[in-house]
Amino acid sequence: MGDTDSHRLDDDALDAVLSTGGVGVLAFASGADDPPHSVPVSYGYDAETESLFFRLAVGGDSTKAELLDAPATFTVYREGEDGYESVVAQGQLESIAEEDVDPSVLDGLSRVDIPLFDAFERDTREIQFEFVRLDAADATGKRTLE
Repeated sequence: MGDTDSHRLDDDALDAVLSTGGVGVLAFASGADDPPHSVPVSYGYDAETESLFFRLAVGGDSTKAELLDAPATFTVYREGEDGYESVVAQGQLESIAEEDVDPSVLDGLSRVDIPLFDAFERDTREIQFEFVRLDAADATGKRTLE
């Protein structure tokens, strides 16, 4: 393993990492004595509104619906040409199903493509999904060069 050198990502580099969409890890605070509840999720990102969008399965056996009011952290990483890049965004998830959602948020959702990965044990048409948003304006990122 060679030497590494880390650098903070600027806003353009953050957008470049997030704009690829794909899969990351969404972690919810679950109590002072409990570990965070972390799940892999697919996401989309709208650079214009600095918003991350998720399609979460909330019905059936899923416990995510109970955690949607808890503070959340989203982490995504990718391998680049000369190292790795990662971005972390923290905050409160906002439901997109509410009628009083800002129109710019709905516009942002319409500009993204959230991949649907079939990791479910039943037909996805039988699963209840909820769209949620995480403000990524204060996200931080790092590039580690090898």
